[in-house]
Amino acid sequence: MLEKERNFYTANLSRWLKEIPGKFVVIKDETLLGSYESIELALSAGAEKFGMDSFLVRMVGQAEEAISIPALTLGILNADSSHTDNQSSPST
Repeated sequence: MLEKERNFYTANLSRWLKEIPGKFVVIKDETLLGSYESIELALSAGAEKFGMDSFLVRMVGQAEEAISIPALTLGILNADSSHTDNQSSPST
């Protein structure tokens, strides 16, 4: 899974280390969506653009670390970027 994205990251890493070190890149297939200052911004941009499709987020220069979120993979949890955090207390 995400093999194409990993290969694209590796192929472009030396250039990105010079141009955008420490930024978070969002990659889908063999396309760079963009580079971001924080992982939160990168994840938000990826979720907005790709929805439930998988995409790669990686900090340029950081060693690869596998992260698994089974609830997202199984569709139990939905990464909905349009969701707002409006918490209201129930009326009694």
